[in-house]
Amino acid sequence: MLYNKKIDNGKGFDWGLTSSDYAKFRDIYPTELYDRLRAMGVAADNSSWLDLGTGTGILPQNLYNEKAKITAVDITEEQINYARLKAEENGWNINYLVSPAESTGLPDNSFDCITAAQCFWYFERERIISEIRRMLKPGGKFIKVYLAYTLDDEIAKTSHELVKKMNKNWTPGASGAKDMFDDLFPNRETESFYCDLPFTRESWHGRMCACRGTLASMDEKSFAKWNKKHIKFLETYPEEFSIRHKLYISSFTVE
Repeated sequence: MLYNKKIDNGKGFDWGLTSSDYAKFRDIYPTELYDRLRAMGVAADNSSWLDLGTGTGILPQNLYNEKAKITAVDITEEQINYARLKAEENGWNINYLVSPAESTGLPDNSFDCITAAQCFWYFERERIISEIRRMLKPGGKFIKVYLAYTLDDEIAKTSHELVKKMNKNWTPGASGAKDMFDDLFPNRETESFYCDLPFTRESWHGRMCACRGTLASMDEKSFAKWNKKHIKFLETYPEEFSIRHKLYISSFTVE
């Protein structure tokens, strides 16, 4: 169980409880993200790339390049187990490590690129800045990614409100978006764009199950109540629909 006074009013959350749903339903980044990351040098031939807070390994899975040396780290063993299983099934050579991002023990000056998607605000800021600087090669890149649904989308707004009603301590969205404009290193470059992502009723429900406010932090009774209400709500919509999202990318070249 993780606790952070700045997140969910200090209420604990455990990503391990969401691992099955996370692996199945959170692989939703648009193709455009991967195109932009490749253009920035992520997983380039003969490069060394580290993905911090990798979760179930979504970025390494979608950017896998057998000519790149890839390492992925997450504090939650259950998440890493799912990532390893997917890698083994596909024959991907990815080095997975269960570790806090702030103390990986990985060598100095060993990565051309380090990424962190949907996770950076969970880290201890000053420690992770020092760790990134230590592990990056001179002139290496650090890249953060954040994807969030927009509340002007009717389905997303109601789903969001149903979670908030059952988990009043949940503080979604704002931390991630604000974090993308944090000047961790000089010369931050931040870009953003909107995208409409496709879902079915099942996959949207699964995506909401795999958020911090539901399976990761609700007690069993509260989750069962939310689960029933959310499924019933989605039955009023077509089987397939799209949800408006906004995606942010912040990059830094670290000397």
